[in-house]
Amino acid sequence: MSIKTILLVEDNPDDRELMTLAFSQGEIPHNLVVVSNGIEALNYLLGNNSNNEPSASLNEENLPSMPALIMLDLNLPKMDGIEVLKRIRAHPQTKLIPTVILSSSNERQDLIDSYINGCNSYIQKPIHFTQLQNFVREISTYWLTVNQLPPVFGVPNE
Repeated sequence: MSIKTILLVEDNPDDRELMTLAFSQGEIPHNLVVVSNGIEALNYLLGNNSNNEPSASLNEENLPSMPALIMLDLNLPKMDGIEVLKRIRAHPQTKLIPTVILSSSNERQDLIDSYINGCNSYIQKPIHFTQLQNFVREISTYWLTVNQLPPVFGVPNE
């Protein structure tokens, strides 16, 4: 079984640290890439140019290894999670990557907007570390071992 990448897009340093710790304690081998805002996420996924916008002229040779899962916070600086999600879904190389929205929000409109724009799942962030550990174990098991990925550049399928 090849090691799959998870892209975590989270601006809160405490949440990043706790997620990183929870993932490091998990049993499923993975590569966790952590970025702190929407621009960094799109640059990781799509490359960038001098305008700090994702590059539109990419091919399989100049893409990074695509993540098997994107975990995306909604409330991000520079570009919010919904806009990041729209751009992920608009690009041919990233539109099929499973994307889970992680948010502290329980606002109905956030949930609706996330699904309208193509998220695969919407999860309210766990409050306690034990809940976070269980969440990480469940999400890793499902998205990295049970779920079958569509063919996407750079994402191993076995």
